[in-house]
Amino acid sequence: MDNYLIRHPNCVNVTRWNAVVCSGTYAQVYVQTWNTPNLSMIITRDEYPSHPMVLRGINQRAISPQYQPVVMLEKGYTIHWNGPAPRITFLYLVNFNKDDWIRVGLCYPSNTSFQVTFGFLQRQSGSLSRIEEYEPAQSMEELQKKPSSRKFYFDSGTGLLFLYLRAHSHRDGHSYCSSQGCERVKIQAATDSKDISNCMAKAYPQYYKKPSAVKRMPAMLTGLCQGCGTHQMVFSSDPHKSYLPVQFQSPSKAETQRGDPSVISVNGTDFTFRSAGVLILVVDACSVPFRLTEKKMFLAADVSQMEEYLKASIPPRSIVLLSTRGEIKQMNISDSLVLLGLVKPAHLYSKGSIVFLGFSGNFRPSWTKLFTSPAEQGLGVLEQYLPLQMEDYGCPRASSVHRRDLELLQQALKVL
Repeated sequence: MDNYLIRHPNCVNVTRWNAVVCSGTYAQVYVQTWNTPNLSMIITRDEYPSHPMVLRGINQRAISPQYQPVVMLEKGYTIHWNGPAPRITFLYLVNFNKDDWIRVGLCYPSNTSFQVTFGFLQRQSGSLSRIEEYEPAQSMEELQKKPSSRKFYFDSGTGLLFLYLRAHSHRDGHSYCSSQGCERVKIQAATDSKDISNCMAKAYPQYYKKPSAVKRMPAMLTGLCQGCGTHQMVFSSDPHKSYLPVQFQSPSKAETQRGDPSVISVNGTDFTFRSAGVLILVVDACSVPFRLTEKKMFLAADVSQMEEYLKASIPPRSIVLLSTRGEIKQMNISDSLVLLGLVKPAHLYSKGSIVFLGFSGNFRPSWTKLFTSPAEQGLGVLEQYLPLQMEDYGCPRASSVHRRDLELLQQALKVL
């Protein structure tokens, strides 16, 4: 949510995903520097200079660290460093379609001279083709008038070397480079300065741009999205285990006021509730496909009784599914949830929604989880697959499963 390289003022924050939904077209710039170990790159968009992103390079201690930020196309960016500017920098256009572009300004000492070249790098052979030299422009206006030309502009007052990164060739399918090779710009800088190359203070507000959206955001849906998304599938190294599919639908305050229900779904069976309170389902962990042993609803006025219920009334070898609806002010069940698998007591006051998956027994499964959301917010849809009939639960040994794969393996070993 704090990545201002890729957002605009009309983006929608989705707190429960820790994400932001934005319209736009995106690509990446693969930056590689030479002889600059332990160098960090600072990149900021001209529209959000107070929100830079600091990137530590891949192979940070190597002589050629690499950085690969995602960028919104048709925007301007500046790049700065936490040390002396690299003498050699490569900029690769990654996932750019033909005519996609961004403008970049790289920070250098004011007395730097440059040689800038373009070429197509062939990934298999490492050879370069169609090499072209960049020529210096006399002003930013000259550079902006011909963004497709091979020109750069060095603003010695701010220390920024500006050029346009524009893709000149098509991509084949989803290849990240063009059909002609990887489009690459090489910047060779000559300077005797050892100063830190961070031009932020001089670059802005001179090159500040008012934030705007290149593509309009689509209208938000007012109802549930029909047929959207997908369900999880269980991939297991032991396909003979049985799993219990569990789904929670946890609406926000606005959605509950609209009448959306809260739901716990177990193996396709929905348990719906619309009153403010807490729904608890207790499922036998040793039965397949599943056996519900108890369904308990605590209304908002009765939640103080929940702690004793969770401590004393849950039979062993049970899966506990808990979901809240509405604002519950007195959730004094943190210690009880520890008995059901939570690692430590959690702060459960002033939460919008709470979902808990626990286990009653002498074993602490890895799938025990607690989900919470801020006040007035929901958790959306949560899906989990819980293994059943595990010996670790203390379940009686299930009847042996006919394993044709093991029979074939044993026969093959006898032949050998």
